[in-house]
Amino acid sequence: MKKVGIIGCGNLGLSILKGIQKNNSELTVYASKRNLNSLDSENFGNAIITSDNELLIKNCDVLIVALKPYTILPFLTDHKDLIDSSRHTIVSAATGVTINQMSAVVDKGVGIYRVMPNTASSVNESITAMCSNSDLLERRPEIESLFQSIGDVVFIEENLMESATILGACGIAYVLRFMRAMIQGGIEVGFDATTATKIVSQTMKGASELIIKNGTHPEQEIDKVTTPKGCTIVGLNEMEHAGFSSALIKGIVTSYQKIEK
Repeated sequence: MKKVGIIGCGNLGLSILKGIQKNNSELTVYASKRNLNSLDSENFGNAIITSDNELLIKNCDVLIVALKPYTILPFLTDHKDLIDSSRHTIVSAATGVTINQMSAVVDKGVGIYRVMPNTASSVNESITAMCSNSDLLERRPEIESLFQSIGDVVFIEENLMESATILGACGIAYVLRFMRAMIQGGIEVGFDATTATKIVSQTMKGASELIIKNGTHPEQEIDKVTTPKGCTIVGLNEMEHAGFSSALIKGIVTSYQKIEK
């Protein structure tokens, strides 16, 4: 695998492009977008930018399709004659479009992966959920390595891909909204916005590293901070009285139900 094509450079596609380029200098990366004028040229790095998808398919081995879900199957239908099972591997970043649906359009022997990274891929901190069909070219290690270059990878069963979308991809927005609320609270207790943002951002990063590096459950780390009659526990209890955890869980489940419709 020496040439990778990214079809569709919206927010997600561009984030993948930026992340891959930072750690895969040996790869030739093609990227396509219908309206090239809508992107800042400095975002492209050394990628070969084109609006010609046929050129991209003919020149690339791995095709990362980062289009809107409703456009994936029409795109594959329009270009199926160019996709060769002896060479190409399709990597779809679309929500709700199954491997069987894609396989029914293209050559049955084509290796197809579904991935769900998030926009933190642009800073190499994504979590990418991944699943695949039987890949005759045996490119799983290469595909995993490609996405490990933009963060961490978890290989899951396909029936969990929509759940992974909610928790990992939509989850970025949930976490950022939580951060925004913390920053607003910081301003209310006396900090300027810049200082509050710096404190909250590093606190979020530190909390994540505690769980990742210690392998602990969040509640274990919470117990270390909640001293008897302290200010932490009273704050947590007030948030829970207002429905903090239940509101978050309900939001996650509601987002999942939206995909399932």
